[in-house]
Amino acid sequence: MTFEPTQNTTPSPLLPAAVCFDGCTGELGGGNLNTPLQKLRRTIGDLIGVFADQQAYNEIAPGTLAYEANLYLPVKQGTQGGLFFGNTKVMPMMIGNEYNMTKGHFHKNRDAAEYYWCIAGEGALILMNEDRSCRAEYMTPGSLHYIPGRTAHRVANIGKHVLTLGACWPADAGHDYETIAKQGFSARLLCVNGKPQLVDIDKRENEHDRC
Repeated sequence: MTFEPTQNTTPSPLLPAAVCFDGCTGELGGGNLNTPLQKLRRTIGDLIGVFADQQAYNEIAPGTLAYEANLYLPVKQGTQGGLFFGNTKVMPMMIGNEYNMTKGHFHKNRDAAEYYWCIAGEGALILMNEDRSCRAEYMTPGSLHYIPGRTAHRVANIGKHVLTLGACWPADAGHDYETIAKQGFSARLLCVNGKPQLVDIDKRENEHDRC
């Protein structure tokens, strides 16, 4: 059965998408953007206290780009039911025997979950729950990662090229960087014999205290 518009029907043209997403590169832009994209840039100088090897950290110029993100935030921060979207590019470099990584955070709304997916490069998604139990998931182009609520998360670039990932999270999630800045993660992703290995530093410190 074919639908035929009546004389009282006013046809509406299709509107362009609010934003265009390149699935191959992760780039955002174009479309009918009423809400401008926001850009986030973190340099090595912004990551004080993140890496274990302070000497190696000090040898890298503070202005060196560590990672950057493009964020599409179509609703106000804190909007219940709203969603945010973005991409992040993490630069390839080593700081001592540790891979370059993001600061890491919990969500202020502890129950808020999030999706990450890898677009290009190789990485590790490091996850830690509130009991400080830590694990890491391998990120490769096409891999999809669900980050449950009450779970701190950060991403490390374990490859030789830029790691690009996409993310989608609730508009009322918020970011709690302070807890990680004070307490850190319970494990570090180190290069051991040429391969990434998650090393439990909480356990090491507890064993050292008993000696």
